[in-house]
Amino acid sequence: MLAWLLRKLPEQQRRKALDYLVLTRMDRPIGALLLLWPTWWALWLAAGDFPPWKPLIIFTLGVFAMRAAGCAINDYADRKLDPQVARTAGRPIAAGRVTPREALAVFAALLAFAFVLVLFTNRLTIELSFAGALLAALYPFTKRTTYMPQVVLGAAFGWSIPMAFAAVMNTVPPVGWLLFIGNIIWSVIYDTEYAMVDREDDIKAGAKSTAVLFGDADLPILGVLMGTFLLTMLFVGQRAALGWPYWLGLLIAAGLFGYQHWLIRDRLRGACLAAFRHNNWLGLVVWIGMVLALALR
Repeated sequence: MLAWLLRKLPEQQRRKALDYLVLTRMDRPIGALLLLWPTWWALWLAAGDFPPWKPLIIFTLGVFAMRAAGCAINDYADRKLDPQVARTAGRPIAAGRVTPREALAVFAALLAFAFVLVLFTNRLTIELSFAGALLAALYPFTKRTTYMPQVVLGAAFGWSIPMAFAAVMNTVPPVGWLLFIGNIIWSVIYDTEYAMVDREDDIKAGAKSTAVLFGDADLPILGVLMGTFLLTMLFVGQRAALGWPYWLGLLIAAGLFGYQHWLIRDRLRGACLAAFRHNNWLGLVVWIGMVLALALR
């Protein structure tokens, strides 16, 4: 698809543009979707129904911009680690197709674009955006200092939640912070599944992750985290007075978690990657349940 979109550019420019798009994972939208669903959860809860078009457009565009920026700074931070991992050795910086300086320029440009979007909101949202930018820049470097970078990822991915509440309500109510906590737990779940793909390579390279930390206790710990996420989202539904469609969505989400747990039972790389990608459907199901519950309230 990307090659088709760029087909009219001169060959040299087409190759460079494609490298930038791959650097920012535009060829793999799953990460953006995992960021989009919690953002939409927050927008719908904050508005009590379909959110105003202005924040919906701003935050939807912002999701893709910030995810792309996060990928650029992540590959910059991992420029010496990626060549040692089979799955990431072909990334643009690791393969020498994009320089570290170019990656920083892409990160800065995307961050600037996202900040321009935020300027069309209110003061509280603008103030919160600085913390979001800091989290996005900090996450890639935590792999060297802590075995729980997934927690920082969850905070970075979920910071759009308090920002969305602030943009719609000009405040962040308790349910907004509860949803934020739930998203951190969910992020630890799916990024641990993702990290299980590279666990052996990460151990050899000295990278840290929850997959390395959990070791052979990963499956029971993930099961506990899945239950904790569902419990947190149950509290969200109670505080927001959501009806039966939301509870049905959570029930389906529990079934999807069960399927993921079955997929990763043997810790095979392909199965762990499939489980990670499967979280897109979980986020969608929760959002649909939320939308229907609010519409019928």
